Parts: sequence; C-alpha cells; structure tokens
Amino acid sequence: MVHRTMLAVWPAVKHACPMSELASESSTSHRSAAEPSPQRDAITVRDLRKQYPGTDRPAVDGIDLDIARGEVFSLLGPNGAGKTTVVEILEGYRHRDAGEVTVLGVDPGKAGLPWRSRIGIVLQNTADQGELTPAEVVHHFAGYYPDPRDPDEVLHVVGLWDKRRTLARKLSGGQRRRLDVALGIVGRPELLFLDEPTTGFDPQARRDFWELIRALAAEGTTIVLTTHYLDEAEALADRLAVIANGRIVAEGTPATLGGRDSYRATVRWQEAGIAREEHTFTPTALVAELAAQCGGEVPGLVVARPSLEDVYLELIAADGTDRTDDPAAPLRSFR
Repeated sequence: MVHRTMLAVWPAVKHACPMSELASESSTSHRSAAEPSPQRDAITVRDLRKQYPGTDRPAVDGIDLDIARGEVFSLLGPNGAGKTTVVEILEGYRHRDAGEVTVLGVDPGKAGLPWRSRIGIVLQNTADQGELTPAEVVHHFAGYYPDPRDPDEVLHVVGLWDKRRTLARKLSGGQRRRLDVALGIVGRPELLFLDEPTTGFDPQARRDFWELIRALAAEGTTIVLTTHYLDEAEALADRLAVIANGRIVAEGTPATLGGRDSYRATVRWQEAGIAREEHTFTPTALVAELAAQCGGEVPGLVVARPSLEDVYLELIAADGTDRTDDPAAPLRSFR
C-alpha cells in the first residue's frame, strides 16, 4: 500500500496549465515512439470479474465499461459495491480474475513505468509531507517524470502559489487537497483518477475545486471521479455509472440516468390560498394552462423532477442493497 501511495502522487495530467500557457507546448511532446497510437476510448472494459479469497460473492461481477478520451466519468455506488476494486484494476494496482481491460491502449495488469507516467492518481488519503512546503514537494516529484510541467506553473494552476513556502502541515484541508492534485498533474498525465476528492471540504473550497477540475477537463484531460456527493457528480460528470453488488445497474448522463428524464414532474402551486400539487409528464402544458387560468403569474409555482440523488437511491434499492430506511419510496410516484 505504501508503494501505491507513493506512485499515486507521481502521475499527472496532460494540460494542467491554462490554455494560454499551453499554446506553445506540443500536446504529444511527452509521448515516446513506443507508445500506442491514440484511440477513441481512454478506457475499455469487458466482462471484468474479481472475487476475493474467503468471500461468498464477487466484488466485481461482469462489468463492461467504455470511457472516451477527454470525458469526465463518475463512478457512483455505496460502500462495498465494488467501485474501488474496479478503479484499482484500472490503475494497475490490483489483479483481475477475468475480463479484458485496456487503459490508454495498454493492459494495466502488464503495464510498466512509461505507462504509469501517463496517468495521475489522487487518492482519498495520500502520503504525509507535513514538514515540506508545497514548492519543495512539487519540485521534488516533478523529477520523477520524463517531461514534467513547470512546478511553479502547477502551483499557480492549483491556487497554491501564495502558500508555496508554507509547511504542508499548516495548510487547510482544502489547500492540502490542492497539493494532492498538484502532485497528480505535474507529470502531464492523459488520464486522472480522483478518489473522493472533496471529502472534508467546506462549501467554498468544494466550488473552487470543481472549477479546477472543469479547467482540466476543458483542456482535454480524461477524468475518472469516484464520489459520494451526488451534486458533485452532477456538476462535473459528462456521464456516470452506478455500481451495486459488483454490477453496473445504470449508466448515462446526469440528466438521463435511470430514465430520470422520463419521470413525471411535480407541479406545485397555490390556488385560492390552498396548496395544490399534480404529477405530470407534460409540465409545460400544465403550467401554460394554469397561467391562462390565473391571467399571468401562477402563485407559488414550483416545477420539479426527481433529483439525481433520488434516482441513485432508487437504483441501489432496486438492486437489493441493504439500507435501513427507504428514501426512494416517494420517488416511485414519479414513474
């Protein structure tokens, strides 16, 4: 595990600097002639399986997955669902029992250091560099790569330039997470894995971090995000998949996951001081009818569809995931 933690802060992301700073750089300058030619998909998985000794069911039970280059893809699932095992197999840190896996054109189970320099990993918990400054840490780890980004530019990009000479142990939680990301992107990786990146952040720090991730994605980085924050997945992901009991139970965009876009909407309004509510597949028509009746504005009008969290909870409940309550039950009225 120590070995994995150290490697996790080596790889970095291709295009970590602002676009204006990257204009003069070749997007292929860090590739070697021996590397595979670019493919459409950054990650391809077919019938992936893994079961740990002494367990009575697979941790991963026949997963298929395609993640396009430049895509932000989020893996969602309750604890124990299998998503960490999937990600560790993709990162090359865990062997699979069966299935085909290709990451950046290479089988991660057989990949060497040249391949590892092309990926970046930001773990939920990383090694402690409390007695070093961000500048010292980033400059040091840049030396592990054949063509690293300018460490000073990386410190600017992640918002740590003003803290570059502050001991890491004196940084706030959000600033330490930014340092983790700096170490994850200093090597110019093409693919970045983010494991629960904003755990413990205050609301403003989370929003600032989201902007950093959006900037990396806009510059062409493929990002695989695991998070328990559904609003985070909805804000950042182009597509997402829900894993439960080792299987993918739904996959799609945040707007369409699990048929979310086809659920009935709830329209609420006030009529003669009385709260009214109606479920409908045609909310626009209903609102137009209400507006005509009211001669304009509809008092107390609210139109809502099930949230991503509502859909997620229903999906994992339908798959038999153990839960002590049933927050998905109200959602079924929207079908």
